[in-house]
Amino acid sequence: MTTTPDGSPGAAPSAKEAPLGSAAVVWDDSLLQYRFSAAHPMAPVRLDLTYRLSAAFGLFDRPGVRLITPEVASDELLASVHDPEYIRSVRAVATGERAADPERGLGTDDNPVFPDIHEASARILGGSVAAAQALWTGEARHAVNFAGGLHHAGRGRASGFCIYNDCAAAIQRLLDLGAERVAYVDLDAHHGDGVESIFWNDPRVLTISVHETGVSLFPGSGFANDAGGPQALGSAVNVALPPGTGDAGFLRAVHAVVPQLLQAFGPKVLVTQHGCDGHQADPLTNLRMSVEGQRQLALDAADWARDYAGDRWLATGGGGYSPFSVVPRTWTHLVAAATGQPVKADAVIPADWREYAARAAGLGPDEGLDGIPATMSDGVDVWWRSWEVGYDPSDAVDQTIMATRKEIFPYHGLDPWFD
Repeated sequence: MTTTPDGSPGAAPSAKEAPLGSAAVVWDDSLLQYRFSAAHPMAPVRLDLTYRLSAAFGLFDRPGVRLITPEVASDELLASVHDPEYIRSVRAVATGERAADPERGLGTDDNPVFPDIHEASARILGGSVAAAQALWTGEARHAVNFAGGLHHAGRGRASGFCIYNDCAAAIQRLLDLGAERVAYVDLDAHHGDGVESIFWNDPRVLTISVHETGVSLFPGSGFANDAGGPQALGSAVNVALPPGTGDAGFLRAVHAVVPQLLQAFGPKVLVTQHGCDGHQADPLTNLRMSVEGQRQLALDAADWARDYAGDRWLATGGGGYSPFSVVPRTWTHLVAAATGQPVKADAVIPADWREYAARAAGLGPDEGLDGIPATMSDGVDVWWRSWEVGYDPSDAVDQTIMATRKEIFPYHGLDPWFD
């Protein structure tokens, strides 16, 4: 079944209860058109390999799981979160009417122009909006668009490989459909600055971003005192972690901030962004996490949706620039969590997928499967110290956690030391 977003806000009905175990996954091969260049790190092969690995584990054949074919979002729908003049500029560079528009982030090193730039970006956004609608109308309890998560795009500017902001559009659609409160949790290595900026002064949206500090990583923003606009103080939450944080530190930070705020906020829907560029093999970041750590975050998100958001959960992809080893495994774990049953961390990867991935990576017959993982695990034991164990003032991660808790928790009636 295909869900088509028409861009019209319509009425504001109450959310309908979806059947237990129902889930929707956004996919079509047309999503592979989001391709800046052959050398650009945002390689569409990571999406193809994720889809194929998820299929190899039978995730799309699970009871209650259906695929949503994404359609290109209308300009009206794009304008729910983007300036019309910016949309016109994206169209102009796509058609060649304009070679570039650097002031709007188009035609830069990060965001080079390509002929499908408008249509491909609008299709990803359309997919996330369709997934959000499926949640609200009761067609699904959980939904995943691993091609989405383009969280850097602002209202009037492309940024950080992101042209249109599908996460923001999905959130806005939920608000237009009647969701009183939506929570967004961004787990990418980079600050989710575009989503935060679009809802900066909207108290109906809680944005939480746990990321590597902007002191060392693009986009250079997202610090503890960035707490929201004057009408929405406390609605923007930032945990800016030091390089080298690893699984234990990242998970400690997440568990010391996210569930407490979700419980206090009481969202009607949870939207999460699962960029896997925090992995130790990622060439662009420094957090040094494992696939197991990122798998744990997907399981955590499923728990948060159940416990705090009426089990309505929209998950997206995001960054991730190790396309053959890291991205497909991490996002297959995400799809598995969203469709109801985790894939075991040490599950053996089917041989057919490994051979396909080796060909996609350009490995010759003499190179075998070198660099193509054999299991869904990095062989790491995931653990973290809970906040209740105590605060270590000499620890850089704990300093970051406490800075965020002190800044944000009082806005929500929470005690930064004990809650």
